[in-house]
Amino acid sequence: MRWLGKRIRAFGHAGRGVGVLLSTPHGGIHATATVVVILLGLWLGISATDWTLLVICIALVLAAEATNTAVERLVDLVSPQWHPLARDAKDLAAGSVLIVAIGAAIVGVIVFIPYL
Repeated sequence: MRWLGKRIRAFGHAGRGVGVLLSTPHGGIHATATVVVILLGLWLGISATDWTLLVICIALVLAAEATNTAVERLVDLVSPQWHPLARDAKDLAAGSVLIVAIGAAIVGVIVFIPYL
């Protein structure tokens, strides 16, 4: 039963991480966009396939933003002074969010245009 307690605590830590993400400015923007997409999908009555595509995109964007936030915080911890490699690490992580967000926006257009 000890392993069960560890697993439950691990979910608690993950939930705290989601809370940290949602408390950041960019996390809040992505959360707001998520709510808008879900409400639009409900209003338009999109298909199960379209929901699947949107859920995958939402999960990817939020996961990328969480990873970006983690990288930024870790870099700030280990390299409090400016360093070109620290800048590159942060910019690469932010770039990954941008790539995923652009892809998600394109999927959103492809999904929603036929319903509009």
